[in-house]
This record gives sequence, structure tokens and C-alpha cells, in this order.
Amino acid sequence: MNSALLIDQHGIVAGAEFIASPNHDERPSAQDICLIVIHNISLPPGEYGGPGITQLFTNQLDPATHPYYAAIHQLKVSAHFVIRRDGSLQQFVACEARAWHAGVSSWQGRECCNDFSIGIELEGSDDEPFTAPQYQLLQTLLHRLVSHYPIRDIVGHSDIAPGRKTDPGPYFQWERLADLKASMEKTGNSGIDS
Repeated sequence: MNSALLIDQHGIVAGAEFIASPNHDERPSAQDICLIVIHNISLPPGEYGGPGITQLFTNQLDPATHPYYAAIHQLKVSAHFVIRRDGSLQQFVACEARAWHAGVSSWQGRECCNDFSIGIELEGSDDEPFTAPQYQLLQTLLHRLVSHYPIRDIVGHSDIAPGRKTDPGPYFQWERLADLKASMEKTGNSGIDS
């Protein structure tokens, strides 16, 4: 994988496997990308490595494949990125577009976080730790996004939808992002190379 994870003018990351999701639209303002939201996902729940996430994000989830899918197969959702357990990176929506990852949400008085955020899904659950390769890739990706966009905050889905969402869950190690968050606060990040 390209450790630099360069971002092009549309918000496509070099080194990511790009799988186009139809579940996105235009942002109200592409210049207003200031939040990163971290999620977790596994399909079926607690199982890793299968095609379920990709199928969900591309509207191809077969409800007959697993009992859990009957309740979710008609959802129209996506995230910008998925980081798999082995540390591989998939991108489903260009960063310049609005992915449908946050749902009903608010942050610091602003509603509709999809409008101004980038969604990153970690393949995992609330019930077990994430992997070292996932954290390594996440840190690299976050550094690139923060240097490219005027990101002011990195939060969990539970922070923007409290009571409705719990991810990335109790096993997510926020301390691994402490240096990056401190640097953002110190510099008042304005997207260094955007």
C-alpha cells in the first residue's frame, strides 16, 4: 500500500481499493469538510472478511444470505472509507461527495453531519478490540485527511448520535489519536495542502 495515501482533487485516495457506492450525493459545500466520524461495522454482526459490507454499501445485500440481512438490506448507506481487519483500505465515496454514514446527527450545534464530515468504518464491533494494522492504517489516513482538508474534530458515531449509536465502541483506543488531535488543536488546522 502507498504509505503516503495521496488524495486527488476529487477526494479519491491513491492506494485504496475504490468501489463506487450509489449511496451519496453532492455536499452543500465541498469546502466545508471539517469533521471525521469513526464507526465500526461487521456483516453479519461479529463476522469479518466477508462481502457483506461491500454488498450493503453497493445496494446488493441479499436478505436470503443471513437472517440479519432481512432487516437491513433495503438501507441506502455508505461511508467514505472502510478499513478491514488486515489493514487494507477500501473507498466507497469520494471525499468531495456526501456519503450517507451518519444519519440523524449533530455536532457542536450543527445538524446533518453528513453535510460536513468524512465517514471511516473500521471492520469490527463494540465487543472486541480492533487490530494493530487497522490502527496503523487509520493513523496514516487521518494524517493525510487532516493535511488535505480543514478538519477540526475527529469523533465517534456515538458522539454525534448519542443514545442512538454506540460505535466505534468501548474497545476503540482514542489515545492512539492523541498526538494528532493535539496537533490539530495547536495549529487550528486549516488543511495544510488543500
